[in-house]
Amino acid sequence: MKNANLFVDEAEIEVHSGAGGNGIVAFRREKFVSNGGPNGGDGGRGGDIVVVATTNVGTLLDLKTANKIKADSGENGGGSDRKGASGSHKEIAVPVGTLIYAVSRTRRHYVDSEEEFEGINKELIEETIESEPELIADLTEHGQRVVIAQGGRGGLGNARFKTSTRQAPDFATPGKPAESLRIRLSLKLMADVGLIGFPNAGKSTLLTRISAARPRVANYPFTTLVPKLGVVERDERRCVVADIPGLIEGASEGAGLGHQFLRHVERTRVLIHLLDLEAMIVEGRDLLADYDAIRTELGRYRPELLERREILVLSKGDLIHDEALLSDLKERLAARGLSPRIISAAATQGLDALLLEMFDAVETERRAVEQEESEAKARKEERKQ
Repeated sequence: MKNANLFVDEAEIEVHSGAGGNGIVAFRREKFVSNGGPNGGDGGRGGDIVVVATTNVGTLLDLKTANKIKADSGENGGGSDRKGASGSHKEIAVPVGTLIYAVSRTRRHYVDSEEEFEGINKELIEETIESEPELIADLTEHGQRVVIAQGGRGGLGNARFKTSTRQAPDFATPGKPAESLRIRLSLKLMADVGLIGFPNAGKSTLLTRISAARPRVANYPFTTLVPKLGVVERDERRCVVADIPGLIEGASEGAGLGHQFLRHVERTRVLIHLLDLEAMIVEGRDLLADYDAIRTELGRYRPELLERREILVLSKGDLIHDEALLSDLKERLAARGLSPRIISAAATQGLDALLLEMFDAVETERRAVEQEESEAKARKEERKQ
């Protein structure tokens, strides 16, 4: 039985559109008509492979085991000018945030000849071209659709080739070949806010307190093995928050959970960076060193992530009672220009102020993106004039 909660964010499959149906050669055969004219019908068009982004799917699990997906081919034409039925399109549902890369393409074509009409007496040649993964689509909105493999056009029946000088054409053309390619699907979660920090820093607990999401929470590292999304709503304000699995030093090179989950940070507008006060008290951890380690991994993975809006949070604030220790930490952070908030998700302390700052930051970033898009659209219109 499939585990419906299993999160899969990478998959590689082969897709094949449908080939066009062949046109046929046929002539009217009627009583008392010795030489009926041509009435061979056209072939039907092959089906397309269409990828559709939807919020109803949250993982690529179903595609992980689907080695090959094919659309229907068009049917051959018939006599009496009957056109073959077109093949059905094949739709592939993927989560919003999925990127589609072409890994290889199979090219099918007819060899050149001196025949007047393509495909007549020609041999179908097939060659597969391997290449570096090429991005062909980035599906970021619900309902967004993209045709990644087009069905072949139907061939023409001999009725199409009747002219005043060619009354009885005895040839038809085959349907266009199908398109085939191997694609790689990669999911990057679409979230406004990403919760980042070392394992067990309190990210999952925070998400459960501010949203209806219920990630696993426990007092040991790597409780969260997959990213979790939660919708946070207060009054008329709404945003999506992602709990990104705990990072460690070397994550950008694959250590721990590695860049398998780092990519889910890429689309977030705002980062909430949690530092674990309990680790400082119990283990003597240097939280400034923890902060630098996570920032280093983000920079190594994508330097532009260091420019992302960041809210620094000291978590598990209900556990610290040594004001001198806390004051020293604040001074060291202030020397770096950092002004953290202190919260306790377990005791629901400091959450209202944090959410207010989070919503303000998200809305500021949204306005900035809208402004950039508006300016880009205006420049595009100017170039057209």
